[in-house]
Amino acid sequence: MGAENLSSVTEFILVGLTNHRKTQILLFLVILLIYALTVVGNLVIIMLVQGDASLHTPMYFFLSNLSVLEILYVTSSLPQMLAHLFAGNGAISFTRCAFQMYMVICLGSVECFLLGAMAYDRYLAICRPLLYVTAMGRWRQVQLASASWATGFVLASVNVGITLHLPYCGPNRINHFFCDMPIVLKLACADICETKLTIITVAALAIVIPFFVILMSYMLILVTVIRMRSAAGRRKAFSTCASHLIVVILFYSILIFVYLTPGSDAAPDRDKELAVLYILVTPLLNPIIYSLRNKDIHGAVSRMLQRRSFKQRR
Repeated sequence: MGAENLSSVTEFILVGLTNHRKTQILLFLVILLIYALTVVGNLVIIMLVQGDASLHTPMYFFLSNLSVLEILYVTSSLPQMLAHLFAGNGAISFTRCAFQMYMVICLGSVECFLLGAMAYDRYLAICRPLLYVTAMGRWRQVQLASASWATGFVLASVNVGITLHLPYCGPNRINHFFCDMPIVLKLACADICETKLTIITVAALAIVIPFFVILMSYMLILVTVIRMRSAAGRRKAFSTCASHLIVVILFYSILIFVYLTPGSDAAPDRDKELAVLYILVTPLLNPIIYSLRNKDIHGAVSRMLQRRSFKQRR
């Protein structure tokens, strides 16, 4: 019976941000530009980290992982959104919807753990400088990054697996511009109380554990910085943490506001309007935040331009 119900829904209809055709075309152009800038910005970060020896440090290793993640994140949802805006039709197959849910949850979970690993890296660099080189060697960097990716894939598999196990026999309209799991879950033709409890528990693991690591790391960093006698040392410590701290505050404030703030029946479009922040805005801002006042990145860009200029002269 469950299998028959599951196969009765072969596609979902994404309502999208608007039904107005001129607005859809305008949004298509804006989102296409944002998507291109996000991909290019993060690719530049990856190329700089890979191509400049001065950036072969743990902090930039994790940053390049974060940039790869952001490219995958926007690619998992924006091309489909652009196709729907261009065609004016929000139909998406059950399989594509399931894959989109999986990628969004997986990559969101990976980002939580990567931000935690980056906070731990900053803690070691500032609070344990004498042990930093050995404690954060290349193998440890690979271990932390691999654990972040693997944990994200596992947690997403659990949540999407139990969501797809439910029967879907109609309706099939999703008031969103991508397949967001909480909204898709409401369309199931079964009691979802136990499923919701499991999903909340798994989501709490992905959010709370890294957040605790970040909180403890920055509390210890703050104590260490306050004890520093040198004003120059304090400025340097704060400058190395500033970009990561801004990204953490932006990421978690949006996450908490979207998932922990109760919605209102009077504002049915609230979820998809807020989703614009973490689907479009955050991936675009991350490379800007990390490069805006970063002297290492500026130096790497300058050296890359000098090398290109030298090759052209030859």
